Amino acid sequence: MKLHCEYDLDSQIPTFISVTTGKVADIKAVQSRSFEKGSILVFDRGYVDYCWFHQLHLQGVYFVTRAKRNMLYRVVSRTPVTKNSGLRADQLIRITGNKADCMPIPLRRIVFVNPEDNQRYVFLTNIMHLAASTIAEIYKARWQIELFFKWIKQNLKIKTFLGTTKNAVMSQIWAALILFLLLSYMRYAHRINWTLHKLMVFLKLNAFESLDLSEVLLGIRASPHAQNVVQMILGF
Repeated sequence: MKLHCEYDLDSQIPTFISVTTGKVADIKAVQSRSFEKGSILVFDRGYVDYCWFHQLHLQGVYFVTRAKRNMLYRVVSRTPVTKNSGLRADQLIRITGNKADCMPIPLRRIVFVNPEDNQRYVFLTNIMHLAASTIAEIYKARWQIELFFKWIKQNLKIKTFLGTTKNAVMSQIWAALILFLLLSYMRYAHRINWTLHKLMVFLKLNAFESLDLSEVLLGIRASPHAQNVVQMILGF
């Protein structure tokens, strides 16, 4: 099975979830989706489809992704880059080959080398008004959805599914997602600087206590000392 997710960076919560069988291609799960004009979509190479890219562009939607290694293109123009920032190229290109008809507009190809590990990234985008370094930072923010999937995997406890039927598995997945949303709401509503994992452990330890949760969370936020005491008790 696959969990397809649209994750909002500002709110740090999923805005759309689709659960399909493992045979459904990633791109098939999003092609029918409509997105708000002016929004920026960030995704990996599993969603590269030039016809879909053109549809997004016509809708006024921006995207940032990584180019496939076998991409055929020709360079239309080049913009000078500051190499000490990790940038290696900022080019305006046109797609060639049998996919050229799907993408009749020019795209921007940006090459970036991460100074931390020397990993080379080639980005593809239709954003023309932002600096190349900003495009690299936008793609870096995609890591947040990886953290979301990591949280889901850790808390689903797949080895201990309550049932193996489709309905049982789906019910446990949706229950985990509901838990994620509730924890996110609690954290932001009470402005507590805790990770979701830390908050969940706190709730587990107090599951059989008769507490006014709102008062407890407000007290933790208001008193740094109280927050430190709770962290010491939980071992964080």
